[in-house]
Amino acid sequence: MNIDLSDEAEEFGRQARRAIEAAGGDHLVRRAEADPAARADIAGGVLAELGAWDLEPREDADSAEAAAALCRSAGYWALPYPVAERLARPEGTDFDGLVVVASDRPSAAVACVDARWAATTVDGRRYRVAGSSTAGPAFTTVLDLRPVDADGAADVALALTLPCWTLLGMLDRAIDLTVAHVGMRQQFGQPLSGFQSVQFQLTDAEVERSGLDVLAKYTLWSVSSGRPEAVDDALALRMAALEAAEVVFRVCHQLHGAVGFCDETTLSWLSRYSQPLRRLPHGSSATRELLTTRLDRHGLTGLFSPGPAGAQR
Repeated sequence: MNIDLSDEAEEFGRQARRAIEAAGGDHLVRRAEADPAARADIAGGVLAELGAWDLEPREDADSAEAAAALCRSAGYWALPYPVAERLARPEGTDFDGLVVVASDRPSAAVACVDARWAATTVDGRRYRVAGSSTAGPAFTTVLDLRPVDADGAADVALALTLPCWTLLGMLDRAIDLTVAHVGMRQQFGQPLSGFQSVQFQLTDAEVERSGLDVLAKYTLWSVSSGRPEAVDDALALRMAALEAAEVVFRVCHQLHGAVGFCDETTLSWLSRYSQPLRRLPHGSSATRELLTTRLDRHGLTGLFSPGPAGAQR
């Protein structure tokens, strides 16, 4: 089993990051917030040029890896477009994208994107999005759902996994910004990065980020391989992503100080636009409960599973 992304997928991700930077980088999300109705025009053009919508992540592992790399690059710049949700579209339908929603007050960050959206709950109930409420913070909106006579269970794992790659890209950027900040700021005659307490905090954040990186790759492999445990793995990835985001953003805000909460600081925008990914469809407690209920007494399978199944890997 090789969980690393292919060289082609890694290169696609790098090119996507450069293309988004060239298109405006951090300024894209600021422009979209100022004019939400133009959100799709502001961010959609660069994605079309990259050939994002030609990817078929449900069909083959190469496309899935490229899609994950693209989501990570989009997250790095907080690209104001639901990239992961578009890439997770169900096969064999006329839907343009898919969101995983909660049964109670279903919401998603898809406001002002004119597309045919499908929605599914974690237990596989599929819906068509018939409308939505007024856009809220970070383009979130409450969805008006209509049941569809189809089983969405096969759609859930990928639709949970790709947004975690977007969140991983945001954590990449948060740490990069913070490393640059503590290297530049001076206190008591030396850079903040020279203090052991700062180094310890950054190490804690990096351990969380790098651990999530490995788990995201494993989960993508699990989903692409069609493993029956793929939804369990995706929920475990989401749980890890939420925990990592809590640590990374807490450390990064602490090390930035009060300025980290000001709109003049990129970290502030990054943190704000990570909120839908961290709260929807379920926050930490609800995700943990879902995972615990699904696993019951058999536990997760994976790299270190006991018995014959683990030995085969």
